[in-house]
Amino acid sequence: MRLYSTALGIAREDAPGELSLLDLPFSDLGALLRGPGVAAARTAAVLRRVPLDGVRVHAPVRRPGKILIVGLNYRSHAEEALEMFAAMGRPDIVLPAEPNFQVVAGSAVIAPGDDIRLPAVAAGQVDYEGEVAAVIGRPATAVDAADARDHLAGLTIANDVSARDIQKRAMSGDPIASIGVSKSFDTFKPLGPCLVTPDEFPEPLDLRLRTRVNGEVRQDDRTSGFLHGVAELVSFLSHYQTLEPGDVILTGTPRGAGVFSGRHLRPGDVVEVEVEHLGTLRNRVAAAPGTTGAPTGAGLPARTGEAGTANRAR
Repeated sequence: MRLYSTALGIAREDAPGELSLLDLPFSDLGALLRGPGVAAARTAAVLRRVPLDGVRVHAPVRRPGKILIVGLNYRSHAEEALEMFAAMGRPDIVLPAEPNFQVVAGSAVIAPGDDIRLPAVAAGQVDYEGEVAAVIGRPATAVDAADARDHLAGLTIANDVSARDIQKRAMSGDPIASIGVSKSFDTFKPLGPCLVTPDEFPEPLDLRLRTRVNGEVRQDDRTSGFLHGVAELVSFLSHYQTLEPGDVILTGTPRGAGVFSGRHLRPGDVVEVEVEHLGTLRNRVAAAPGTTGAPTGAGLPARTGEAGTANRAR
């Protein structure tokens, strides 16, 4: 089942390119998941049918309670990251035996078609990361991996946009910076276009993911390259905090993020994340309101005694 949050309400794609608007008293899928759950969308009455391209599509979950970001979960990305860590003076970092994760702000979510805005305080090294996202449908507390699939509402697409200068500072030990902050700026979590329920996917998950910037393919891999599968991630994370309906887990990105080539996002760029069977998430990059779009170099406040080094990757 393919479900959408739209400007007209919750919709189900019963035929390719055609949405059935459902008789449900909820504004988006997040509210549905926190209420009767995704099963209610299977049996809801159809109010009317409209073409998909004629409806404004929102993020499937417009305001998740929390977003959990899993890092280094594709072997291809982990290998290129290890090379970068070594160059930063951190050869001690190795491939993770357990999932590595951060919690970021749900307020960072935007819809397909919305602009990714470069923040004025950290505009110079903003990066894309195409990902498959898992959406929680039932509360999960310390669940076994064998039962984790029962707690999923479905899968969607995400772009884990990051301010790399802040992220690098956090990774090098700067107490002012944090990885969570680098990924929590407004507009930094495009999500969508739809939610596809777990019954549509066999296990193990094997979907092709491609990220394009201005039409150029930058990332191309398959989820079969995960170090930790979706069920394992749900189980692992649920032992740290209860996963609640509408929470979103970003399952990691493959090789090819811009930080490794120095090609960061600039105003006017168009980023498309395409995932097999999930569709395409497309967003344009824009300058922060009131700025020209040129990198400002302002950054977060510097460490005490390091004035003028706020954007330096250490």
